[in-house]
Amino acid sequence: MKTEIVINVASNESRIAILEDGKLVEILVERPEKERMVGDIYKGVVSAVLPGMQAAFIDIGQEKSAFLHVSDMVDSPEFLSMFDDDSDEDADPPPKGRGGRYQVPIQDMLQKGQDVLVQVTKEPISTKGPRVTSEISLAGRFIVLVPNGEKIGVSRKITNWEEKRRLKDLVRQFKPNGHGMIIRTVAGGRGEKELVKDIKGLVRLWERIHKVAQKAASPAVVHKEMGMTSSLIRDLFNDDVTRVVVDSKHEYKQIMAYLKSVSPHLRDRVALYKEKDPIFDAFGVEKEIEKCYDRRVWLKGGGNIVIDHTEAMVVIDVNSAKNVGRDNEEDKALRVNIEAAREVARQIRLRDLGGIIVVDFIDMAIARNRRRVEEEFQTALRRDRSKTHVSQLSEFGLIQMTRQRVRPSLLYTFSEPCAHCGGLGRVQGRDTIVARIERWLRRSRAASLERRLTVRVHPAVYEYLMENKGERFKLMRKATRVWLNVESDPTLAGDDYRVHSRSRNIDVTEEVKT
Repeated sequence: MKTEIVINVASNESRIAILEDGKLVEILVERPEKERMVGDIYKGVVSAVLPGMQAAFIDIGQEKSAFLHVSDMVDSPEFLSMFDDDSDEDADPPPKGRGGRYQVPIQDMLQKGQDVLVQVTKEPISTKGPRVTSEISLAGRFIVLVPNGEKIGVSRKITNWEEKRRLKDLVRQFKPNGHGMIIRTVAGGRGEKELVKDIKGLVRLWERIHKVAQKAASPAVVHKEMGMTSSLIRDLFNDDVTRVVVDSKHEYKQIMAYLKSVSPHLRDRVALYKEKDPIFDAFGVEKEIEKCYDRRVWLKGGGNIVIDHTEAMVVIDVNSAKNVGRDNEEDKALRVNIEAAREVARQIRLRDLGGIIVVDFIDMAIARNRRRVEEEFQTALRRDRSKTHVSQLSEFGLIQMTRQRVRPSLLYTFSEPCAHCGGLGRVQGRDTIVARIERWLRRSRAASLERRLTVRVHPAVYEYLMENKGERFKLMRKATRVWLNVESDPTLAGDDYRVHSRSRNIDVTEEVKT
């Protein structure tokens, strides 16, 4: 598979597109006002300990306090196993929050006002603040350093047992006491010089962080993770990537300087884009990004998938739509479902959907066909860098899955809730608005308020009232016995209205309870 990384740097944002066989599968965005926090280390202050939740809130100097669960606490090297011997981590530091390892109550480890060193593992999402852990980890090119640990782990993606043993033996010779380590996938085939250099660099980094943390007055940031471009090159750019194309001379020089010290043989795969056309237009990325706003995604075979976000989960519906081939219903459903399984997996990666995801495939009566769709979906998800857990395809055609959520999905990066519908996606119909206005007028009359009123409404509602020579408006005046005028006001939302008293020359909308 041909993998390309395309980097676009602008004054207000940086964007990275990952393409597989020319098809966009991931888009990463970073803006100055919303810098990424994952990996940042803070010296925070415990603002609240909640024994009932076995969690604490940590003031790290951000708008919202960080959330620290007991499963993300570390006590001492002797008391805790920092990670499994064989970690499946590759591009990211070891996963945080492995519950059930120990039962010490959080109130016995933390008190309000106590200083604590924490690392961000999840960005703030919606109304929730960032999630943090006290298990600090520092990712290098070949090694992940885990201070206050002792074990050596090897990425499960290194499948050769002799190579695993060689790497563990090599790292064990140079591992400082009091530090655990995970050997990353990209370390496969590397020699002593490269690994030792990475280890020493990470240890020096931790020593600097430790000194800064001792001197800093909390809350304070004591370490910022690499920028998006640098961290992606560190974590993702390996022999499997065909090329990296970047349109910024500054970023190009930084990438080349970094690769010179860690992977010089990859430097010839980096290119500086110099053409006049914007780089994302040249690679067909911009059109694909615009489609990320769409709720409905069409498949080549005529079917489609519909993606809906709810408060608790993301729901994806598969439809046959225009796919009306000559096959019988079962064969048609199988064909659409297999194509949809691949596209759903791509959309999950592309839109960075996380949390609980439910996919509703077209019903199939034959169990063998359901297994085929399930296997196709699992295969398509294997290239996803985020952790996923997928259930079997049920007899109702449903697949339930969870996907590691580190940051808000692309929908929340590129958009904000509608000011009119509040994110619902729907507004009240014109007939409903007219009925609401009539109820307001009846309550006003019952309260013996004045009867010379002017109602201002959205232009669409005004047109609805004035259809058929204002028949609806005349009926409303007659039913409510109010000397009523109506005006069009384009500044109002579609489901809003205002009532004005002509005698007092004031807005009286709030004087009547609705």
